[in-house]
Amino acid sequence: MKFKHIFILITFLTIGCEKGIDELNDNPNSPTSANYDLILTGVEIGNAVLQTGEMVRKTGIFSGQYTGLDRAHLTYTTYSVASSSFNSQWNEVYVDVVSNSRVAESVAIEQGVDGIGIGIIKVIRAMALGTATSMWGDIPFDEAGYPDIENPSFESQTVVYQKLQQLLDEAILDLSKGSGRPPSGADIHFDGSPSEWIAVANTLKARYYLHTKDYNSATTYASLGISSSSGNLAVPHGSSNDDANLTYQFFEIGVRGSDLKVSDFLLSMMDSTISNVSPANYRGNTKTNETARYAFMFRSSGGEIIPNTVNGISATDQSANMVSYAENQLILAESAVRLGFLESGVNALNAHRSNLLSTMSSFGAAKYDAYQLSDFENGGIENTDGLSTANSLLREILEERYVSLFNTTENFSDTRRTDGESLVRVQVIPNNGTDLPQRFLYPQTEVDRNSNVPNPIPGFFEPTTINQ
Repeated sequence: MKFKHIFILITFLTIGCEKGIDELNDNPNSPTSANYDLILTGVEIGNAVLQTGEMVRKTGIFSGQYTGLDRAHLTYTTYSVASSSFNSQWNEVYVDVVSNSRVAESVAIEQGVDGIGIGIIKVIRAMALGTATSMWGDIPFDEAGYPDIENPSFESQTVVYQKLQQLLDEAILDLSKGSGRPPSGADIHFDGSPSEWIAVANTLKARYYLHTKDYNSATTYASLGISSSSGNLAVPHGSSNDDANLTYQFFEIGVRGSDLKVSDFLLSMMDSTISNVSPANYRGNTKTNETARYAFMFRSSGGEIIPNTVNGISATDQSANMVSYAENQLILAESAVRLGFLESGVNALNAHRSNLLSTMSSFGAAKYDAYQLSDFENGGIENTDGLSTANSLLREILEERYVSLFNTTENFSDTRRTDGESLVRVQVIPNNGTDLPQRFLYPQTEVDRNSNVPNPIPGFFEPTTINQ
């Protein structure tokens, strides 16, 4: 992993990748020639491309939410992947975010910045590395992003998750100092507001504790996390092609819509008229009407269903969520149920449903009445097949995560985390063979250059450590 000691600024000029690059630092031996605030902006944009670009299309296919129809996306759907299929995502993590975040932190310190600015950088780095370890398992962590280390060591996934928690703790301490707020406009998400970033950091901590099935800790930190949808960590977009939503760019600007569609499986959860998926998946009942959310999420194009690029989830200027109130509430709900606190789980789920009602009603018929625990008891509206009350409620929460976290990487985390839970997991059926994908392959670029890549190299269907 040979990094150039430069800063790159990524712009939204291409389809979910980073072809538009402006080198702000022309002297590779003098990274401080770029202002800290410009570097921070670039790191945030790099993370936005990582979290909402091609990564979510690949993970969407592997978790059963997208179906590839042509070119590379068809090979992903048939699981005909190669190491080179993941080169660009590894580069997005380690060059566009991690390496540049190291530069940003170093420059900030040299320029006398402390506190909030440093905290923001650490949250972003933790998010990128958290995504990386979820996708690949063992990854470079302590030695990642330093140009003088050409062969960074790989650390075990278990250790990486521990270090992610430590890094986020450091970030929260920095954010709590009250000093070092970035100049106005440098932070594209919250304009340097520390309280929003602290909430995001806590939700990320809860996310990673959920990954490792530490439900007590997940509850603790989700309770401190994002408390309303106004606090979502989202990518802002505009109305021009070069700053449009990345999913919009893929389906509309790049003429790539024929490559990919929303899967029949996901659609069947939202539309009662879809009958070619077995078993029946529609989530509606006397307390739930998904008509409005379907309209917000999807639209028809050329005979296929794609994300709503006109006025919904992937419209030109629609912000793209990376960490959200919905995710935070559903972490609270799932963790409560797994710990045996069923009423608390229902309450957290209902808070999420109330928020859904307020945001979806403008798109059509929406109904998200509050659930009662009795709805999940044997014979209740959400338990017609004789599950235990806890399993019925857990199944509903996992299905809600599957729908609500569409176009994020968390669905791929969930399908692997719950793969062995046959009664409650979302019943995604493999596209090919009998096994669902379990990881990204280590990229060929890293295999060729870094002698520390794990040997033997794990296969596509080999679970990562936390999912074994």
